[in-house]
Amino acid sequence: MARPRRRPSWPLLVLAGWLAQVGIRFALTGGQSVPAAFPDESGYLLAARWLTGGPGGDLSGSTFYQGGYPLLLTPAFWLSHDPQTCYRIVLGINALVGAAIFPLGVVALRRMRLARSQAYALAFAAALLPAATVFGGLALTDAVLPTLLLGWLLALHSFLRAWSRGRTASGDARRAYARRTVTAGSLASLAAAYAYTVHARGSVILAVHVLILAGVLARDVLRREPTRRLGTRLAPMAVVLLAAGAGWALNGAVRAALYPRGVRDLGGLLSTRLTTVAGLEWAVCGAAGQIWYLVVATWGLAGIGLVAAARTLWRPWSDPADRILSGVLLAATVGTALASSAALPDEHRVGNYFYGRYLACLAVAHALCGLAVLIRRRHAVVGYAFAAGVVLAGAGLSAAVYAGDRLTHYTFIAFDFPETCFLTWDWTSFRLGAASLTALGLLGVLVAVAFLPRPAWTIAVGLTAFNLVAALVIAKPWLPAREPIFRPGPPRGGVAVDAGLTWRVWVRQTYQISWTRVAFFHSASEAPPAGTCMVIVPVPDRTAPEASWPRHPAGWRVAYSGTSPAPWAAWESSPCPRTVT
Repeated sequence: MARPRRRPSWPLLVLAGWLAQVGIRFALTGGQSVPAAFPDESGYLLAARWLTGGPGGDLSGSTFYQGGYPLLLTPAFWLSHDPQTCYRIVLGINALVGAAIFPLGVVALRRMRLARSQAYALAFAAALLPAATVFGGLALTDAVLPTLLLGWLLALHSFLRAWSRGRTASGDARRAYARRTVTAGSLASLAAAYAYTVHARGSVILAVHVLILAGVLARDVLRREPTRRLGTRLAPMAVVLLAAGAGWALNGAVRAALYPRGVRDLGGLLSTRLTTVAGLEWAVCGAAGQIWYLVVATWGLAGIGLVAAARTLWRPWSDPADRILSGVLLAATVGTALASSAALPDEHRVGNYFYGRYLACLAVAHALCGLAVLIRRRHAVVGYAFAAGVVLAGAGLSAAVYAGDRLTHYTFIAFDFPETCFLTWDWTSFRLGAASLTALGLLGVLVAVAFLPRPAWTIAVGLTAFNLVAALVIAKPWLPAREPIFRPGPPRGGVAVDAGLTWRVWVRQTYQISWTRVAFFHSASEAPPAGTCMVIVPVPDRTAPEASWPRHPAGWRVAYSGTSPAPWAAWESSPCPRTVT
């Protein structure tokens, strides 16, 4: 008699799904081997190279690009010294970490009481949302933050659940819950501290996390829990303080090495905005614009997720861990939106009022909540969808009224609006109404499908296909135009840049110059530093590149010149290697 076929084990199925996600993410990079987003990518790549002992750079005066993400990228610079090869490895690291949001999504949906097959299919689809995939094609923190923050939420939920159940257990069960409390709390603390080390948004995550730990500890103290039990609450707090301290030290070292003359002061702007009426109006309306974008960029799913989290928070009969985590998710979302909006300088661009990147790290978490509602609460899903529409409309109108005609007069940058450009099929302007209606239409389709037989699989297949199409379309047009990368030849000699050259030119070259730190000098009055064999200077309007450096020493010639994003010329001395592109 033939033996019955064995089904693949669950861990193998999850592993296969993760590998598929890795492959999709790496394929979406399309063979890209040079940075495209400046100065952000250069900041992180230079920090990673410096952490491995290579040359850094001088980014003084720019936004501080923290050291947590570069620390993750250091293997790329251990394996190679070629800038293009390193960049491809960085994108591979992004794919490996970004794909981990799929197994985490499975765990999240299982905790929302979905069946294994439903959780698997829906998590796979949600992990392919553009908010979690598109930025994986760039060396930006947005490539890994969605995975990190979903992991933090799950670990914190495990901590809260073990703490809640351990209070009523006894004997061996209580000791088991105590061990889970320490383990899960410590993992959540490490994730929160690492988020703080990675990006300024992580400061909000760290603050929320510490408040939760302090609240748990305070409640146990007020209830006069035995000292040995309080130790299980103190351990996660100790971990988060030590890890955050290590992150602070790492960021301090990166700041001293790469920003010797200081960084852009966003903290002062944040303080001013949050302590003045005009500043609060800016922050609140900008945060509303971010909430609008969060809902639209997830095809309406995050709107349902926001409503579901708020409803769970105010239901006293809900599981305590679920209620607290809902509050945590809402606090992290609103706090991140407010803080990032308040710290954002007025750059006279539409993205000041509607921006998606800062909340993209929480988009999948909200979308998973929305998907769970579609499957488990079909009797109430229409009400949830209507409430999500109200959130979308209210947030969008608030930000639009505050922005006024600035939405049409300020600069529109497609890089700021990947999902809405796709929804409106317009990469040249911001169309608030069209994007809103399209997102509501997609949400209506999802709600309708929820009433069909086997809705989980139908939604998963449709959402996966739609997300893949969106990611493929977005990954090309929204990227900035890529000029030919200028690279000196074999690594030899120093490179100096005229201090008057715009950062938009020299920052693009600094990462490509992989063997030495770029020096600065004044070409009109100074000789280049000793040992320099290449100099990059600006080219004045209506001036030939050969006339861009009148005081050049004998034996120097123009090796290469460019016009984007501003005219410039690279001079080299005769002993230097020839320039290649």
